[in-house]
Amino acid sequence: MAVRVHLEVGGKRVLACARDWPGWCRTSTSEAEALAALAAYAERYAPVAKEAELEPPVVRGAEAFEVVERLTPKPVYTEMGIPVEVTAADREPLTAAEAARMARLVEAAWTVFDRIVARSPAELRKGPRGGGRDRDRMVDHVVGAEHAYGRKIGVKHRQPAHDDAKAIAALRADILAALRGAGDGTELPANSWPPRYAARRIAWHVLDHAWEMEDRSTPAD
Repeated sequence: MAVRVHLEVGGKRVLACARDWPGWCRTSTSEAEALAALAAYAERYAPVAKEAELEPPVVRGAEAFEVVERLTPKPVYTEMGIPVEVTAADREPLTAAEAARMARLVEAAWTVFDRIVARSPAELRKGPRGGGRDRDRMVDHVVGAEHAYGRKIGVKHRQPAHDDAKAIAALRADILAALRGAGDGTELPANSWPPRYAARRIAWHVLDHAWEMEDRSTPAD
């Protein structure tokens, strides 16, 4: 079965996101290249699916994808590779099973991120322009984003410190509860993000930095 994908098409870049796999999003300079980049990351996304006790999607090139929706966000977001568009599917009701699966994948993304953090050096290799956060600053950035994203679905905590495992676990537990609750009729506060979008945005941010940290933990070629 083809992997359903939506595209966010900007002026210079295109972001491709797998609709049923929160966090699996990649960007490039055209639709074809964005789909190719998404395919190339299937193997890196597989540990997330396995951690969630799901069979990873089988992808053999960009032809494995079915583009089901195209959206046009503000170009600045697409240039930065940020999934900002709420799709038509995001507004559809969730069953309890769908909400539970979605939450498991978000939780799995956190587990994969934490494993990468645990094996990464404190000082990461600099990026191509000589910049980039080191490990603890990147963790602090990710946790700060989770604190902000949680508020978009009614989860209000103080922002945990990057090394406060107990506070981070409490924040994540409440985010997961909110995502699961979307499948049992529990209403989110007014003006909240749709749960599918929240899951995609949270998992994307976690994995984008997990993979960056993993790449920058190894010496440059």
